[in-house]
Amino acid sequence: MTSVELADADATAAAGRALAPFLSAGCAIGLIGDLGAGKTALVQAVVAALGATDSATSPTFTLINEYRRGQVPVYHVDLYRIERAVELDEIGLDEIFARGDGIVLVEWADRFDVMPRDHLRIHLEIEGSGRRLGFSGTGPRSAALAASWTAVLGTTGAC
Repeated sequence: MTSVELADADATAAAGRALAPFLSAGCAIGLIGDLGAGKTALVQAVVAALGATDSATSPTFTLINEYRRGQVPVYHVDLYRIERAVELDEIGLDEIFARGDGIVLVEWADRFDVMPRDHLRIHLEIEGSGRRLGFSGTGPRSAALAASWTAVLGTTGAC
């Protein structure tokens, strides 16, 4: 797993902007971390960098927010309020993954076994006044994505 320190909220946003150019339809990203660790902030930066005209907001109560005005549809999913696996069928997450027409970012992805086999797994942790960003690919496509992101994070100086 690659790990970088994020000094502040601006660094978290910079990391999200750095990831966006490598994403395309069919990419799945699982975000894991405690409340306030920066999961939504990272997603907001990705969505904005992809050209969505709507600001990304946390889908804690709506469960899924869709952003279709950017380069590719983005589905922002939040599993925090899901209590039972049977509820996942009701929100249609499997169908979103199966369509493969957009980028799917899932907060609290560790709560249920929902992610496709090949996905980018991102861990965000609060560390002092900053954050620690850890990530790895779980298959060939996401491993290539992680390698590309690593190369950019190492050269941007933003983190």
